[in-house]
Amino acid sequence: MEVVVASSDSQKQDALKVRSKVFIDEQNVPEEEEIDQYENDCTHFVVYDGEKTIGAGRLRFVEDYAKVERVCILKEYRGSGVGKLLMQKMETVSSESSVNQLVLHAQTQAEQFYSKLGYETYSDVFMDAGIPHVAMKKSV
Repeated sequence: MEVVVASSDSQKQDALKVRSKVFIDEQNVPEEEEIDQYENDCTHFVVYDGEKTIGAGRLRFVEDYAKVERVCILKEYRGSGVGKLLMQKMETVSSESSVNQLVLHAQTQAEQFYSKLGYETYSDVFMDAGIPHVAMKKSV
């Protein structure tokens, strides 16, 4: 498994393909909500298993924090440590910038995953794209 910072259009397209499979096809998120106005302003990450794209995520730098967004792993790879590898890479890249905090909106079914990585919930449950979420943060 390899986590890369997308540096080419084809790698960004790989990220969008896996996001589409997970969020649009599997979770029924409308495409217009999944692909948004921030795509060109983010640092995109792609996880490969050989030639196969199996995960993705993006970082959006906002003022003094980085927002972790669109983190997803193909269903057949969940629970195997791929998500942790992806988050570690995203955290490493964010630590090389001037931010001191990471923020994310986690689906409630993934809240425990992020808690194990040191993220703390700081909101009540809210709906986003028809899916329950909580806001979480971590100091870096």
